[in-house]
Amino acid sequence: MLNNISLGRYYPAHSFLHETDPRVKTILYFIYLVAIFMVKEPVTIGVLTGVIILQLALGKITPGILWKTIKPIIPLALFIFIINILTIKDGDVLFSWKFITLTGYGVERASIMAVRLILLIISTSILLTLTTTPLKMSDALEGIFKPLTVIKIPVHEMAMMMSIALRFIPTLASETDKIMKAQQSRGADYDTGSFINRVKGYITVLIPLFVSSFRRADELAVAMDARCYHGGKGRTKLNPLKLTLRDVLAGIMFTLLAVLVVVIDLSLR
Repeated sequence: MLNNISLGRYYPAHSFLHETDPRVKTILYFIYLVAIFMVKEPVTIGVLTGVIILQLALGKITPGILWKTIKPIIPLALFIFIINILTIKDGDVLFSWKFITLTGYGVERASIMAVRLILLIISTSILLTLTTTPLKMSDALEGIFKPLTVIKIPVHEMAMMMSIALRFIPTLASETDKIMKAQQSRGADYDTGSFINRVKGYITVLIPLFVSSFRRADELAVAMDARCYHGGKGRTKLNPLKLTLRDVLAGIMFTLLAVLVVVIDLSLR
């Protein structure tokens, strides 16, 4: 169900990644984001997958949590795979029927595209949401982009908005699930009928969801105002972030692994 979505949720545990400085994890995320989109060879995709599996082990992410993370994007990954496998015509023909032509190169490229999406979601989860609390994530983003305050960019407010948005992904998913169950108990049907009728049926979900979202946003704004929140100016932190030697070594190690994968990929082309 929708309330089982783990993207945006913090998974409490005592692990190497949980205790790593969130600024290091955020920088590593962007490095691996670039690496995921740069590699094009199946061998290097496999090596990069191995590195991310190592991160899963260091974060003590269980198979159940991992499945909940990637399950919602499986249909999208399949869609990307099918679109690419049908549109890429280069390479040796494996199967041909009427307007459908499958080639070896097309299957390879389509598989890499789908795996890229899955690795992107897993990397986002293990380096950011599952192993980092929203508060630490906000502090990390604020610390990384703090130099931008020189040119009057509201870094604190932007970091706060981003962390709140990530935090409310599972909340909205849970709210959507509750609304759908309530409407189904009143006779709503989202699984039968024509595509147009099913789309129209979801209007009964979207309107209450928007109303609920705006109400939650208003309550959050009132709560922040009641606590005298006026942005980052003059604010202090109860637990300021401290960069340790272990954090630096972890960042260097995983950065070198990502660079090594990209270098190997470039040498294989």
